[in-house]
Amino acid sequence: MKPAPLLVYSVLRLLAFLVPLAIMWFFFPIFRELWWLAAIFAALIGMSISMLFLRAPLTDASARLHQRRESRGSSAQADADAEDQAIDGGSAA
Repeated sequence: MKPAPLLVYSVLRLLAFLVPLAIMWFFFPIFRELWWLAAIFAALIGMSISMLFLRAPLTDASARLHQRRESRGSSAQADADAEDQAIDGGSAA
């Protein structure tokens, strides 16, 4: 069973933030006191990593979301067409 692409992308994005944050906290003592600065740097590093290396998981997640939205839209349109047909048929009789 293949995991959901959105879950994979979300976990990889979290790791791209948490790993640099942990490295800065454990190996650079100044970041233990300036935790907010470590969080900012980790966010910037995570954003850079995701832009460079997570393009394929982002594309998969986006395609999956697009497919789900399209399938919902077609069923909603089919329901609307059935309602229109029932209303038109009811008024003609």
